[in-house]
Amino acid sequence: QVQLVESGGGLVQAGGSLRLSCAASGSIFRISAMGWYRQAPGKQRELVAVVINGGSTNYAESVKGRFTISRDNAKNTVHLQMNSLKPEDTAVYYCTAVVTNIYWGQGTQVTVSS
Repeated sequence: QVQLVESGGGLVQAGGSLRLSCAASGSIFRISAMGWYRQAPGKQRELVAVVINGGSTNYAESVKGRFTISRDNAKNTVHLQMNSLKPEDTAVYYCTAVVTNIYWGQGTQVTVSS
């Protein structure tokens, strides 16, 4: 079992920045990848960014060049630095950890005002 706790969401104006953090606990030695998904009202949940053991990363096209995912293995945390935020980035953001299945955090709201 893996437990995930997110923090760092909030309200920001367009063009601003936010940093999301996710702390993992439990069977963390079994985690092969960590990432962030988001779900906007009326839309499907989508992958935002993922970091795999070894450090390789992947991003949704819509956030490339604006968002950066990083993982601190010593602290069992993953971060999502979000810059140049747009109103369309408004969503609930979920931290995930992949073991043999995917574990989800409770979600944190990010709201970008125009």
